[in-house]
Amino acid sequence: MRDRPSGTKINQLDPHARRILERAELEGIELIRFLYADHGGVIRGKAASRSRLAERLNTGIGHTVAMMAMNMLDQLQDVEHMGPVGEVRIVPDPATYVPLPHAPGAAAMLSDLRLPDGSPWGACARTFLKDAIADLATDGYTLVAAFEPEFTLGRRLPDPAGGPDRLVPLDDSLCYAGAGFDTAHDYTIKLIRALETQGLRVEHYHPELGPGQQELSIRHAPALRAADNHILYRETVRGVATRMQMWATLAPKPLADQAGNGAHLHLSLWSDSQNVFAGDSDARDGFIGGLIAHLPALTALTCGSVNSFRRLTPRAWAGAYAVHGPDNREAAVRLCSPLGESGEPNLELKPSDSSANPYLSLGAVIHAGLDGIRRKLDPGTPVDVDPDTRPGLYPRLPSSLDEALDALEADEVLMEALGPLRRSAYLTVKRSEAAAFAAKDVSYELFNHLRVF
Repeated sequence: MRDRPSGTKINQLDPHARRILERAELEGIELIRFLYADHGGVIRGKAASRSRLAERLNTGIGHTVAMMAMNMLDQLQDVEHMGPVGEVRIVPDPATYVPLPHAPGAAAMLSDLRLPDGSPWGACARTFLKDAIADLATDGYTLVAAFEPEFTLGRRLPDPAGGPDRLVPLDDSLCYAGAGFDTAHDYTIKLIRALETQGLRVEHYHPELGPGQQELSIRHAPALRAADNHILYRETVRGVATRMQMWATLAPKPLADQAGNGAHLHLSLWSDSQNVFAGDSDARDGFIGGLIAHLPALTALTCGSVNSFRRLTPRAWAGAYAVHGPDNREAAVRLCSPLGESGEPNLELKPSDSSANPYLSLGAVIHAGLDGIRRKLDPGTPVDVDPDTRPGLYPRLPSSLDEALDALEADEVLMEALGPLRRSAYLTVKRSEAAAFAAKDVSYELFNHLRVF
C-alpha cells in the first residue's frame, strides 16, 4: 500500500485538494512540478513529492526572491529587493493540476509567487494577469484568448566545427504539404494525445512554411486559463520531443535564414454575453485604439527576446507595422472573419511569440485595450494593403529589444500597471539580455534561444 501524505491531514483540505491527492495516488504520481514563468520568459519551478503534497498545497515551496532577477542565460542581475536576502513561496493553483504524459510519474500545477504570509508578491507574473482581468471586470468586460504557436521540430546535433550545437530540422517539406504531415506524424499524434490528456483541446494542426516547422493551436479559454495553457503547451511540445530523441523549439527565429515561430494572440472581448468585436461599437474601436497606441511598448512584453526581432520584420507576416485591418496578415492587429454563420470574430495580435512570459504579455494587452476603451482612443483607418508597400506612411514597430524597452519605459500606462518591483526587474533582466547577445555572434544567440524556448 502506498504511503499516505504526512503533515497536513487529508480531511483538513478542501474537496478540490483532496481530489488531487487521490488522483496523484491512483495515477502513480511521485513528483508534482510547481511551475511559473520568470522575467526572462523561462518556465521554471520546483517539485513536491507526493508524500508531502498535502502540506505543500497550503504552504507552497520556499524560493529565493533572486530568481526573478535571473535572465535567460542564468545570469543573476542586480535588482533591488531581489538579492540573497528574501523569500517567496511557489504556491500552486489546485485547479490547474494535470498529469504529464511525456513524463510518466510526474504531474504539474501552475503557480503564483507569494510572500511568506500568503499575500501577493509584487513581481509575480501570474498575479499581474489576475489583476489585469480584475481591472477589466470593473468595466464590465471579460476576455477570452488563445495563443497560436509555431515551433520547429528536428534534432540537436554538435557543430562539426566545434561551435554551439545546431538544430537540424526534421524535414524540408513545403508549407501545408502532405509530406510534412507524414514525416511528423508519429510525433504529432503523441503530442495531441498528451495535450488532450491535460485538458488542452486541439483545434488545428499543419506543417508550416519553414523546414521542420509545425503549427498546432489550442482552443480558446478565459484569459488566465489561456496563459496557463500556453505554459503547459510549451512544456509538452518540448517534453514529447525529448522522449522521442528529437528537439523542439518555440524560439522566434531558431534558424536565421528560415521562417520564424510566432505565437499570435487571439482575443475576443465580452460584455453581457455579447462579443464586443462582433459589430461596430465604441468599445471595439477603443480596444483596438488602445492596442495601436501602446504597440511599441507592448512589443517589449509580447516579443520578449533579442531573437524576437529577427522575426518581427516586414513581409514576414509577423505584423511589423502598428496598423490594423480586416484579415490583413501584415497588420499588427487583424480583425479575423468568423468561421461559418455561427462563428465569432476575434482580434489577432501578430507581434507575439513564445519567448514572452504569457502572463505579462496577455496582462499588458488587457491594460492597453482597457486604456483605449476608457479614453475612447481612435484606432485610425483600417489598412487593406501590405503596409510595407507604402513606404513612410505607416509606423514601424521597434526593430530591436532595446528599442522596444525604450518604448516601454516611456509608456506611463504600462509602467504603472507593472508596478515598481516588476518593472524594475523586467527592464533590468531584458537590458542584460540585449547587452549579452550584442557582445556575441549570431550563432550564440540562435543556439541559446533554441536551447531555452
